[in-house]
Amino acid sequence: MNKAQLVEAIADKVGGRQQAADAVDVVLDAIVRAVVAGDRVSVTGFGSFEKVDRPARYARNPQTGERVRVKKTSVPRFRAGQGFKDLVSGSKKLPKGGEVAVKKAPKGSLSGGASTRATTKAAAKKATAKKATAKKAAAKKTVTAAKTTAAKKTTAKKTTAAAKKTTTAAKKTTAAAAKKTATAKKTAPAKKATAKKAPAKKTTARKTTAKKAVARKK
Repeated sequence: MNKAQLVEAIADKVGGRQQAADAVDVVLDAIVRAVVAGDRVSVTGFGSFEKVDRPARYARNPQTGERVRVKKTSVPRFRAGQGFKDLVSGSKKLPKGGEVAVKKAPKGSLSGGASTRATTKAAAKKATAKKATAKKAAAKKTVTAAKTTAAKKTTAKKTTAAAKKTTTAAKKTTAAAAKKTATAKKTAPAKKATAKKAPAKKTTARKTTAKKAVARKK
């Protein structure tokens, strides 16, 4: 029986050929993936699939008899269950019709064993740890952003204050320069007037000298 014949054999029981093909594909894919990952797939009454590691060894070529070194490898292994063995050996009779050939799974076995629960708990713990780490990282980023924003605001305030001080100093300097210029303008005309009055004193001195000279002549 090949895969197509297996699908035809269960098509009527699962509601059609397409549904049967999908069911077979899903079951086989799940078994293969689990065994490749190193898990053991056990079906009660049918058997178990598992991965077995084979160490490096020497073997003989059956055609030439030459000794050949075989590398370390891993192979899949299937071990038939006791119910399957009993049916094949004939110690038990195969049920007729549509009855189940192997025993049904006991109650509670489909909910997962201790290993499954431990794996689930470990996965949950990892997920919780990842969430906590993500929250801490987000909190750190928020604090850093807040500090950076505060530092920028403080720097901006200091810069604005320094600019205001510079502007005030410049205004004061300009006002002082304006006052000096105005004072200089007021002082300049007075000096000019004083300079003009000086020649008058010289003229009076000359007239006095001339009068004295005339008097002497007389």
